[in-house]
Amino acid sequence: MNDKPYNPDPHRHPGLHVIALLEAGKAVLALVAATGLELLGPQPLRDGVNALIRRFSLDPDHGTLPSLLNMISPDAVHLAAAAMVAYGVLHLFEAWGLWRAKAWASWLGCATAGIYLPFDIYAIVHHPGWASWSVLAVNLLVVYVLARDIRKRKP
Repeated sequence: MNDKPYNPDPHRHPGLHVIALLEAGKAVLALVAATGLELLGPQPLRDGVNALIRRFSLDPDHGTLPSLLNMISPDAVHLAAAAMVAYGVLHLFEAWGLWRAKAWASWLGCATAGIYLPFDIYAIVHHPGWASWSVLAVNLLVVYVLARDIRKRKP
């Protein structure tokens, strides 16, 4: 038996590299969305919600969309953009660590992907379809690859 601890070569771990690219993609999308929110402000969001209300002939004074419309303000947009920046930076940090095959990044990635699993199952129950199943399959694969990496690192 090999008593030498598992220490993956960061240049030869395609599973971690694929997940790192996935996380980097999510980070870039979050940062682009945050930038868009800050540049455009609340008015395009308000226009979009109003268009949905008109399109579906909803009551403009009662319901979820009118409530959302009332919450869209410059302060809310700044808060949402700040949350997206934090999300993006976290995932960039995770992507960097996974690309370099760092143990902490596997733990972080496993935890963050695992958090989504109950929501993925909820989506399948309420909105079954190939998209919901695909998202669940990808998240399960990510958790499996990262958990396997963590397990291999244990002495």
